[in-house]
This record gives sequence, structure tokens and C-alpha cells, in this order.
Amino acid sequence: MSSDTRPSLTEALAVGTVVLDGGLSNQLEAAGHDLGDALWSARLLAEAPEAVVEAHLAYFEAGANVAITASYQATFEGFARYGLTRARTAELLAYSVESAREAARRARERGVARPLWTAASAGPYGAMLADGSEYRGRYGLSVDELADFHRPRLEALAAARPDVLALETVPDTEEARALLRAVRGLGVPAWLSYTVAGSRTRAGQPLEEAFALAAEAEEIVAVGVNCCAPKDVEPAVALAAQVTGKPVVAYPNSGETWHADTAGWTGPVTFNPEAVRNWRRAGARLIGGCCRVGPTGVRGVAEALGAA
Repeated sequence: MSSDTRPSLTEALAVGTVVLDGGLSNQLEAAGHDLGDALWSARLLAEAPEAVVEAHLAYFEAGANVAITASYQATFEGFARYGLTRARTAELLAYSVESAREAARRARERGVARPLWTAASAGPYGAMLADGSEYRGRYGLSVDELADFHRPRLEALAAARPDVLALETVPDTEEARALLRAVRGLGVPAWLSYTVAGSRTRAGQPLEEAFALAAEAEEIVAVGVNCCAPKDVEPAVALAAQVTGKPVVAYPNSGETWHADTAGWTGPVTFNPEAVRNWRRAGARLIGGCCRVGPTGVRGVAEALGAA
């Protein structure tokens, strides 16, 4: 726990509900930034770092307690394709955590008095490929190979001392096994969240099996779903709570459908902040939004949960 007398995030989850932010890319694009390359929002860590701070700040001011960093697609391999050294990539990973902390400092200066935390995002292997395969999984790699991919980035993020590691948008149980192995011994708690379709992971495994992997993992302080349709959240939350006995994390997309081939969204918005009360009753304790859910949506979540 830092010197600002906040409880730890784990302590906060033991007594109540914590509001997550929304889609970071949503806010960055709304501010006029082009994210149309393989690094997505991670590119701005190098090219427009102040924009990342301001995006986090917008969510804190909207009612979020937790900022999820811009490191989802930040990997040593991905930045190497753009000519960045491993040392520079490590600096950018550390900065992703610092940018969220800086936003928290500015939010406090503007009168936000509630506790604020930083979650260091670690996206799946498919996010590095930037071809939509994080919504399919089953990359043809072994658990050992996936763990070897994830461990260096998780070490760099953990060294920056975030409040929690967000192992997010995990499409299958094999990658979950790898992440659980890679996060072991880092000294930073983590949550594990799957991207799902109905009652199964994106790769087709039953969610009961997927959630069970995290039940005995000491590092995992919450388990659940993200980057999915809002309609899939409530049953998944109830199942995660039943299977693991841990606090549940839930932050779906807007309900629109992402098309990797055209890099665009179609369909109606179905994210309804009023639904979060049902998610909380089902066991969710970390609640927010993912892609296409902006500060207005997060403000609605905070108000619905009585946290604004």
C-alpha cells in the first residue's frame, strides 16, 4: 500500500464494489488520435504520452476507481517491429503504469477524493499479432511457449509496482494456464478475465473449466470476463463466483460487433449501465466497460452502483 493511506485493491474488494474505467482507445480516438496500426493505443506511450494521461484522467473524473494502462498491446516483440530496443520497450511499459498514476495525482488535485488504483494491462498473445486472433485463441503454441512470451512483459510491468496486473481478454484455457504460470512469484496481485461467447471461451471451452483454473491461484484476486457482449456478463459472473469463490471482474464491450477484417464495428449499442446492479448481485466486484464504452458509460456505471 502506498503512503496515501489507500486500502489495497484486494482489501477494497473484500468490502465493496470498485468501478473500472472504459475503453482507453475509445477516449483516445475521441480526442482525435489515429490508432489504426498494430500497436493500437500502445503507440501513444511513445508518441503522445500526455494524451494517455488525459484519457485516464477523463475516466477518473467520470467515476472510475481503477485505470487500466495502455499496455494491452505493448510487447517486446511488437515494439521491436517498429525498431524499438528492449530497453526502450521496458521504459514504455513502466511509463504505462506511471501515466495512470499521474492521472490519479491530477484527479486528486481536481478534488477526486475516493481511492484510485492502477491496473497494468497484459493482453493475450493474439493482441501482439493484431489480426483479431485474441478472439479465437488456439494459436498453435504450447503453454510453455506462451508463458515464455508473457513472463518478460509481466516482469517489466510488475517492476513498475502497479496495484494489480490485468490479465485480460484471454480467449482460451491454454493461454490462461500460461498466464497463471507467468504471473507466479511477481509479488503483484492479478485478475484474470476471459473474452467469451455465451457460456464458453472464444476458443470454445466451457467457462466452468476456464474459471476453475484460477480458483487455487494465490496471485489471482478476481476472475471474470471482459471484451464480450453485455448479455453474456450476468451468467458468466454467477458461474465465476460459484466456481472460484473469488470476487468477480466484469467489463464488457458496448455490444457492437468488431470485425477484424475491416477493423470496424457494426450493430447496436446494448451496454446499459443499469444492468450493473444485476452483475453486482451475481458476484461482480470490479465493474466497468471495455471497447466503445466511454466516460459517459462509466459515469452511468458509477451512478448505478452508488459510487459516484
